Amino acid sequence: MARELLKGNYAIIKGAALAGCRHYFGYPITPASEIAEAAAYYFPLIGGTFIQAESEVAAINMVYGAAGGGIRVMTASSSPGISLKMEGVSYAASAELPIVIADIMRGGPGLGNIAPEQADYNQVVKGGGHGSYKNIVLAPNCAQEMCDLTIKAFDLAFKYRNPAWILTDGYIGQMMEAVEFPEPKMDISREDWALYGDTESKHNLISSIDLIPEELEQRNIRLIKKYAEVEKNEILFEDYKTDDADVVVIGYGIVSRMLKTVVQKMREEGYKVGLFRPITLFPFPKPQIRALIDKGKKLFVAELSDGQMVEDVRLINEGKTSIDFYNRMGGMVPSPEELEEQVKKLFD
Repeated sequence: MARELLKGNYAIIKGAALAGCRHYFGYPITPASEIAEAAAYYFPLIGGTFIQAESEVAAINMVYGAAGGGIRVMTASSSPGISLKMEGVSYAASAELPIVIADIMRGGPGLGNIAPEQADYNQVVKGGGHGSYKNIVLAPNCAQEMCDLTIKAFDLAFKYRNPAWILTDGYIGQMMEAVEFPEPKMDISREDWALYGDTESKHNLISSIDLIPEELEQRNIRLIKKYAEVEKNEILFEDYKTDDADVVVIGYGIVSRMLKTVVQKMREEGYKVGLFRPITLFPFPKPQIRALIDKGKKLFVAELSDGQMVEDVRLINEGKTSIDFYNRMGGMVPSPEELEEQVKKLFD
């Protein structure tokens, strides 16, 4: 396995290339611009395509068209740019197209700033565009996972014919770490649903429109059944020292790394603390968190938002145990010492 020191944003593109992706359509925005930069450099070298579209709206529709041809394609952006892509994402979800999108979250709302935040959770995990649909959402917390989970995103997107996302904060996108790369995926098969511009595929119809209400309802019912299969089969999480813990801290992205440091330090001081990290935000690891609740453990959730993921934890909890919440916003990332101070209050 090759090993390289590089930014998380670059690891996404190298992971995409190893997953068989050869086409990128996008528009630059900080702190996600290195993804476009890496795609512009690497994809032409391996026979692929990079196009900087005239806008985020144009980019997502290029992705829609390419995905309809059965090829592995992706785009990326950061929070305001993601907002512009959401109509196209809804279309892709309805047409059941396997597209991959990376969102490297920054401070908001509005133009905000270019510092790390996690306030796109609701927008991405809950759909974001119009209509009833769900995205598959993977949340890496290091450069290695930026590569590995991008590969996983392509596998899941094609397995379920559904948009799949890499959702993380600007900190993880900009952080440089060593990454080990797996062997490239070589067995890219022809898809029986796609349009290849030949006689065999000319009868395939890819569309997001159903003008007859009964038919549109059946489309939605089919999608709901698919999402149930995703929830049943595809949950990913990290469980660290939770077995004997009295308090379990929960976070994703850069916050989870801070929280792991807190757990390690407090364990040295004799506190029974554990970490639970959702890696899939949809499907959300409800059974695993419910099991922690049923064991009577106190929960502490930290986010770089006004409190979005914590709402999903509260829905699972149903008032059974104590859930404490701590947040920072506007690009402010708490230090491990700051988080430790908050966690220790639960032992008073």
